[in-house]
Amino acid sequence: MKRKSIYLIRHGETDFNRRGVVQGSGVDSLLNEWGEAQAAAFFNAYQHVPFDKVYTSDLRRTHQTVAGFIRRGIPHESYAGLNEISWGDREGREPNTGDNNYYRELVNAWKTGQVELAAEGGESPVQVRQRQIPVIETILSRPHERNILIAMHGRAMRVLLTTLFNEPLVRMDDYEHSNLCLYKINYSYDTGQFELEVSNDITHLLSIEIPQTI
Repeated sequence: MKRKSIYLIRHGETDFNRRGVVQGSGVDSLLNEWGEAQAAAFFNAYQHVPFDKVYTSDLRRTHQTVAGFIRRGIPHESYAGLNEISWGDREGREPNTGDNNYYRELVNAWKTGQVELAAEGGESPVQVRQRQIPVIETILSRPHERNILIAMHGRAMRVLLTTLFNEPLVRMDDYEHSNLCLYKINYSYDTGQFELEVSNDITHLLSIEIPQTI
């Protein structure tokens, strides 16, 4: 039975995450010190896995998250199709009540089935799914890549997971995530089905030492 093991992770923490700033595909931020520590902890926990390929979005925070594997010489490809959703004109701004209410109402609209509704100047979940599908097809067209690592983004991961499991986009928020969480998914080439093995796992982060304050 031909199978592919997919290790799907969200990028490590950025200062925008720390400050509660919405960052979509239009914000190409870098990991902060804690995000770098998360990336190192994930590498230490999973460096034994014989990854055949590393896939990332085009944004730097995903590249930094898997830098340890890339430095080992594992082949790496990046795709804009894996970028975070574009949250539109308001992304990258300091949190404020107006923007927070706007995004809350937008996400609630998606939950009620209005998944073709896009953020102002941004994307809808349907548009994100459409650009992800060619990347999924490319990945599945390579059965010789038995173990792969994919680093991407929170909302984009939610869209991707509903696509893999043939679920409607209104189920996106069923898939919880945190910075550098892991979803492990197995794909059978015989059945054409995906199986979820691990969900939103962060046990690898328990090894991070928190700096002592005096």
